[in-house]
Amino acid sequence: MKVLVIGSGGREHALVRHLLRDPQVEAVIAAPGNPGIASVARCEPLPGGVTDGAAIADLAARHTVDLVVLGPEAPLVAGVADLLRERGYAVFGPSGAAAQLEGSKAFAKDVMTAAGVPTAQARVCATLPEVAAAMAEFGAPHVIKDDGLAAGKGVVVTDSSEAALAHASTCLDKPGGRVVVEGYLDGPEVSLFCVCDGTTVLPLAPAQDFKRVFDGDEGPNTGGMGAYSPLPWAPADLVNEVVQTVARPTVAEMARRGTPFSGLLFIGLAVTAGGPRVIEFNVRFGDPETLVVLERLASPLGGLLHAAATGDLADIPPLEWSPQAAVVVVIAAEGYPGTPRTGDVITGVEEISESAVVLHAGTARNEAGDLISAGGRVVSVVGRGADLDQARQAAYGAVSRVALAGSHHRTDIAAAACEPVVQG
Repeated sequence: MKVLVIGSGGREHALVRHLLRDPQVEAVIAAPGNPGIASVARCEPLPGGVTDGAAIADLAARHTVDLVVLGPEAPLVAGVADLLRERGYAVFGPSGAAAQLEGSKAFAKDVMTAAGVPTAQARVCATLPEVAAAMAEFGAPHVIKDDGLAAGKGVVVTDSSEAALAHASTCLDKPGGRVVVEGYLDGPEVSLFCVCDGTTVLPLAPAQDFKRVFDGDEGPNTGGMGAYSPLPWAPADLVNEVVQTVARPTVAEMARRGTPFSGLLFIGLAVTAGGPRVIEFNVRFGDPETLVVLERLASPLGGLLHAAATGDLADIPPLEWSPQAAVVVVIAAEGYPGTPRTGDVITGVEEISESAVVLHAGTARNEAGDLISAGGRVVSVVGRGADLDQARQAAYGAVSRVALAGSHHRTDIAAAACEPVVQG
């Protein structure tokens, strides 16, 4: 089959790379892609951006593709999958209505309540007095979430009521702005991806993401600074429990509402003393977790995504996983997660060893053909090994070879998981 992948980040580079490993996949086209993707697949421009559904449909027609994979959340929430399905294409990604599970935190909470999904208490607020009242009700730490899309940076968790109210004010100042104020969920976080076709749910291996920009989970939230899989400290029945108590009830509730969920349901969890609780839903592969999860997936990816897109997920044999561990470390540009510095030359990427791979995100080529930084999270380095410690060494050994002026990365990705007792 021919596959069209929409997006330009590390997630899309990972998707393209693993789709090409599937013997059933004869070609992958990416739009707009990035220099890393261009080294292994054909890239096409998208002048109108990833939400230009008509241009994406034209690309799909020109290349006679059998499957379209929508990577980022923006085209999903914008309803691009609906337009493509109307044109007759198999699409991996939910409809615009179903994508509201990520597009609106308030909608997601409503669905969770209706489905009986374990999650934090929450209040949807449209004014600062409402926010202050909810904060007083739940106490600190304060959890303030922008109701809409915010590229992974719309959540503030803080003991400071001033910082919480300031974030809420910024969110409320947007047209139609709302925030969700939640009770704090204490416990290590887990990301679980579930492939869905509207009825059937097939979980992938869990991963743990590191959202804060600095070591020790300090500093502001980012789109993700690293991740690892597997999780040696997680309860043995965690995945099965989350599928039974979260994924299947949510998919059933979405079907009941007439908006069946087909695509990737990303469940962000806190493993609390009372069991797993949902922090949030996303409706696409998460970056950087996808990079380690796909690194461990031994089953063909193209067949899996096509089965989800066509309602045939129940026919997929049990997924196979590599026993190896994977750790990814994100190298970010100076200034990230604020305004990143761009245009700096990146070197050392070609020197990475067999036990690691560099996946491109915010990269471009200058007129001289040099690889340069073009975004906040610039490249992600994935290390593999027999266990997490070896994978971590492979990742950081490769990171040390990549040179980018002013760049920064966390030095503690998966460090606690390599200790006998995980530190939250």
